[in-house]
Amino acid sequence: MSEEFKIEIVNPEKSFLSKEDVTEVIIPAFEGEMGILRDHIPIISFLKPGILTIMTKSGEHKYYVEDGIIEFKSNNLSVLTSSILDLKEIENNKLQSLLKEAEEEANKQEMNDQSRYLVDQKIEVLKSLN
Repeated sequence: MSEEFKIEIVNPEKSFLSKEDVTEVIIPAFEGEMGILRDHIPIISFLKPGILTIMTKSGEHKYYVEDGIIEFKSNNLSVLTSSILDLKEIENNKLQSLLKEAEEEANKQEMNDQSRYLVDQKIEVLKSLN
């Protein structure tokens, strides 16, 4: 029996990625990092800023996501996100720009707790990528 399942990542511009040979995906979910394997129970969850890791028989692929929602059912993982960047292709100056924007946003006084949590997560992840 195959250990593989399908993933599809969609952002507002296009269908970003579609693979059918995925063996595991690690998702930065609000509940914490979540590993998805074939035959995982159906789940819907929100993404927080972090690294989405996709493992296939040909290797590991990492992407930075800021937000979104995931749904896993019938061995199909759907990821809807407004912002996703391939870590292999992202330039250091783009990371620095994202980090600067996040730090400026964190300095705003009129933030609720959830917004502050998300900005802090974003800063922590972007700093770890540098």
